[in-house]
Amino acid sequence: MSIPLLSTLIFFPILGGLSLLFIARDQTATLRMMALIITLIELLLVLPLFLLFDKTTPVMQFQEHHSWISALNINYSLGIDGISILFVFLTALIMVLSILVSWESISTKVKEFFIAMLILEGAMMGVFLATDFFLFYIFWEAMLIPMFLIIGVWGGPKRIYATVKFFLFTLLGSLLLLVGIILLYINGGQTFDIIKLAGQSYPLKLQLILFWAFFAAFAVKVPMWPVHTWLPDAHTEAPAAGSVILAGVLIKMGAYGFLRFSLPILPDATREMLLPMLILSVIAIVYGAIICLAQTDLKRLIAYSSVSHMGFVTLGLFALNQRGLEGSILQMINHGIITGALFLAIGMIYERTHTREIASYGGLASTMPVFAGFFLLFTLAAVGLPGTNGFIGEFLILLGGFERLPWTAVFAATGLILGAWYMLWLYQRLFFNEVKEEMRGLPELNLREIITLAPMVLLIFWIGLYPNALLSYLHVSVVHLLEQVHGGGVEGSIQSLSLALSP
Repeated sequence: MSIPLLSTLIFFPILGGLSLLFIARDQTATLRMMALIITLIELLLVLPLFLLFDKTTPVMQFQEHHSWISALNINYSLGIDGISILFVFLTALIMVLSILVSWESISTKVKEFFIAMLILEGAMMGVFLATDFFLFYIFWEAMLIPMFLIIGVWGGPKRIYATVKFFLFTLLGSLLLLVGIILLYINGGQTFDIIKLAGQSYPLKLQLILFWAFFAAFAVKVPMWPVHTWLPDAHTEAPAAGSVILAGVLIKMGAYGFLRFSLPILPDATREMLLPMLILSVIAIVYGAIICLAQTDLKRLIAYSSVSHMGFVTLGLFALNQRGLEGSILQMINHGIITGALFLAIGMIYERTHTREIASYGGLASTMPVFAGFFLLFTLAAVGLPGTNGFIGEFLILLGGFERLPWTAVFAATGLILGAWYMLWLYQRLFFNEVKEEMRGLPELNLREIITLAPMVLLIFWIGLYPNALLSYLHVSVVHLLEQVHGGGVEGSIQSLSLALSP
């Protein structure tokens, strides 16, 4: 009997979180250590997926299928392909680092915090592993509850406002997503199996209705302009771990939803809506970058930079060609690493200064040189310096955008210039201006904090110098996705598939 590895990835952290209920509330050291051990084991459980994964086929692997609600043809179905496997790894890694960055910063309701974190991890895994649309929706909604609590209970002074705003935006999108799922179920042969749904054809009018229903949920989660306004507030008020998870994983789920559902199931509507999606993406890139220049709060600046960077992701996604799609998926992983690292670093400096106001800082390069070195590497990756992971993803997206509509790449490139401006300007103000009196004598990073940031540095250079380590998982799945979108008429798809399969 084979081990249900995918189910283990979902339920191990959930059960681990529930096991913390049996530990006394005042045993904070034990609670922290248990949470860290559970997330580390979860990360180790991901490794067999990579070792046993077959890169030569686009079909779902490690599948699990059990009848759940037979009257409605709802099944407990899981699977993983070359796209979702990367997000599973990112989720497991981000959760380990989020536990580490919360080690000392979370001092109240420690038990409840780590329970919420571990349940959140299981729900996020379920989103990336579900191959039944109804099951996907269950996990999609379930992950919002612990995230809601993490922001609302352990957040900043305006956490209630940020939490309510986050809830209202996501609730409206989720309700429309549910309506779309029901419509698809009725018109798709009364099945929720996403593979079967993608194998059927639907009238264009129905596809357009479904596309916008799905858009309401996925665009909010990305977040695309103009439904992005919840993100800066949520980031600003969330604890460091909450910001890391939001940037590293949660906002990727919107783009993942487009990849998994909108493109393969609604190909005609996707092609019909290509131009509006590209326009919204370009607006997000430029608008997010310009708004960053006006920010005075560290977390709000990085939050708005996410709006800009995720605009690149949707640009590559809706370019509907291999370079654009592969660049888009790779950039989602890269953005999770880079922005997650920046929020980790901001959380560490906030613990020492208790301020996020950029004007309050200055001269940190002389007082915290190790921290300055880490932050410099993350800054250079964020601006897309060649040799870092931020470069290759944006480069592929610009190539894909130029191949689809040249003007989109031209406007998107201005976002790169603005991105270098606001990130390097931020670095100058934090580290090279006059040393503020209150910044003198700040303690340097400790060993735990260095261990937390070090994996991000390794990934930034590993992916930047050897991007094929991740791209090799994407080639066949992306070609298959494009054949679904274009009805098998993708120019050069046979050659691309041959190239993907070649050693």
